[in-house]
Amino acid sequence: MKHTHIYIALLLLTFGFTNAQQTPGKQDSEPIAIKGATAHIGNGEIIKNSLIIIENGKLITVVDARVVKLKLGDMKVIDASGKHVYPGFIIPNTTLGLVEIDAVRATDDDSELGSWNPHIRSLIAYNTESKVVESMRPNGVLLAQVTPRGGRISGTSSIVQLDAWNWEDAVVKEDDGIHMNWPNSFSRGRWWLGEDPSMKVNKNYTKQVKEITDFFNATKTYAKDSNVAINLPYEATKGLFDGSKTLFIHVDDEKGIIDAVNFSKENGVTNLTIVGGYHAYKVADLLKQNNVSVLLQRVHSRPGQTDDDYDLPFKMAKLLVDKGVVVALEGSGQMERMNARNLPFYAGTTVAYGLTKSQALQLITLNTAKILGVDDAYGSLEEGKSATLFISEGDALDMRTNLISHAFIDGRLISLESHQTKLWKRYSEKFKKED
Repeated sequence: MKHTHIYIALLLLTFGFTNAQQTPGKQDSEPIAIKGATAHIGNGEIIKNSLIIIENGKLITVVDARVVKLKLGDMKVIDASGKHVYPGFIIPNTTLGLVEIDAVRATDDDSELGSWNPHIRSLIAYNTESKVVESMRPNGVLLAQVTPRGGRISGTSSIVQLDAWNWEDAVVKEDDGIHMNWPNSFSRGRWWLGEDPSMKVNKNYTKQVKEITDFFNATKTYAKDSNVAINLPYEATKGLFDGSKTLFIHVDDEKGIIDAVNFSKENGVTNLTIVGGYHAYKVADLLKQNNVSVLLQRVHSRPGQTDDDYDLPFKMAKLLVDKGVVVALEGSGQMERMNARNLPFYAGTTVAYGLTKSQALQLITLNTAKILGVDDAYGSLEEGKSATLFISEGDALDMRTNLISHAFIDGRLISLESHQTKLWKRYSEKFKKED
């Protein structure tokens, strides 16, 4: 019995149930006014001395306080003079809430067995109690596209807000898109198996593309026959052809991107987004002509090839924006869940490489919302939209000045506490005493 108690205690410590996330915020019963801040609207507009009023979770007023005078007597007033207000940042293509501890298999739910899994829904595996999720909020990341991994078709993503009791409360847009991993036209040898590590043509490329084509043909045939027995993978894919879902194709090389765009056109896919897109700048005109958006790979990366410019990852966004492509930033890759909190600083880096601050802000707000299909309610500080925003002491795209004092999701003032802030306070007190 004694050993059983020890075992249970260890489990609780391992999974963090003894220190769950902060209780989700409550809707305020009275209107809230934020006055005096510089408001970064998210659509390129900036209001130097703004007045923002929140009521019933919505933005009912966003005006220049120097022009419009309103009585604030019955409202809860936040004086944000000298500070900055931003729409909540949105991290797309992330496994936030799907994996807590990589080394503990029971907390890892980001992929499923098999290659063709469009019917696998990431939403129902999303863990709102994740300590990783709560660590996003102090940097202004308030919404996420929770996305599965693995296989040829990984599954279906959903959009969530990051302050909820459970996944039902968290959902903003359910089953927004299907994620496909396009075959690599070139691949490197596995050096750890003694293979030549140089780039080689993928001899199975044509075969792998044909497998995708065959799957889509079967899906379209299934959709035409109302009497056929329900097939879950085919059923989940039907939304790609009526515009209710977006096809997110994860592909980096130039040939792969061109083939992916042509494949989507030939198969009647209404909405297409390229994810990663390392060589997307080489085919920017094709993307623009076909209204294909790009979730661009992590900005803080090294060049992928020896003959690439040393700063190519930093200036990719500028190259695509200049061509008129709708671009947003994502952060997949090694340590992607923890690095998701650095999303605003990825955008800040693009400013150093040619974009304006307003353009860079759109990469993590309004552009992302447009790509994910939630721009009617999120992505910018506009009247009638959700009051999902935060107040920062300074420039939110600069890691030195992104110090958040207040954050709201759907008008609810949320906690900015996390496991990290608790440790910081704990050890700050320790060293104060020693001094």
